[in-house]
Amino acid sequence: MATIRIPDDVPSPAQDCETLKNAFRGWGTDEKAIIKVLGQRNASQRRKIRETYREIYDKDLIEELFSELSGDFLKAVILWTYDPAERDARLANEALKVKKKGIKHLKTIVETACTTSPNHLIAVRQAYCSVFESSLEEDIAASLPPPLAKILLGLVSSYRYDKEKVDAEVADTEVAMLHEAIENKRLDHDHVMHILGTRNFYQLRTTFDVYKQKFGNTIDKDIDGCLGDADLKTLLQMAVLCIECPEKHFAKVVRESIEGFGTDEDSLTRAIVTRAEVDMMKVRGEYFNMYNTSMDNEVIGDTSGDYKDFLMTLLGSKI
Repeated sequence: MATIRIPDDVPSPAQDCETLKNAFRGWGTDEKAIIKVLGQRNASQRRKIRETYREIYDKDLIEELFSELSGDFLKAVILWTYDPAERDARLANEALKVKKKGIKHLKTIVETACTTSPNHLIAVRQAYCSVFESSLEEDIAASLPPPLAKILLGLVSSYRYDKEKVDAEVADTEVAMLHEAIENKRLDHDHVMHILGTRNFYQLRTTFDVYKQKFGNTIDKDIDGCLGDADLKTLLQMAVLCIECPEKHFAKVVRESIEGFGTDEDSLTRAIVTRAEVDMMKVRGEYFNMYNTSMDNEVIGDTSGDYKDFLMTLLGSKI
């Protein structure tokens, strides 16, 4: 399901560090060498490269990259080089620091809470505390209005069961609770938070299926038709889609980032960097099913230079 290509014969971390150090030397930076090394290593290999680089050269590889690269290429390489938990923690903090936050800024937090494993979510919360000396939960509570904060706190505080276990009776009961909350325009009801924030993803997907069978509409459509806070509705719909089909959500993120006259490079980078080692092959398939066109070709058409080469490397292309 991942799209990155790791060579059959991977050089040692020390060799990779030497290649990177040589790429930084001289009057110009060898961007191709950086892409070839970092773009073709998995998370554990990249972590080892960072550790080894510090041991050999007594310098932080991230700081070296900041001094050598620029623009969207820099942002993409830095996000990729971070440990995944630290990366997601930094993305969450960046979203919460935006003064005039819109729902689009909160996508990254919903994605982390609703498309990753319980253990990864805990690692993100731990990394957040370590890097920012505050908890993700307290920063959410301090920076968002109560209804949105309540939703996100319920999602990020969860530790879901991570196996395929489904109880049909529970689904029937909770479908009724969800429908009642929607009918009563109480999208932030405790029942809604309890269901979305505690049940395992397999259980929730069954619940969403039963909802459609019983009431004729998908739950996200009924949420959309509910009168009330537009941001709250959008946030809940986002959570439902991330839980129901992460690959469809990220296909939408990629599509929205390249539609129109300008490219939203930050969203495009986030989608590819965070899913290249997870399910980008599925995202690519969903993209074709949804938009009847190749995601790779769309990315090539909307990006350029080293930034394009790096994203395409993560998508499995050979440069």
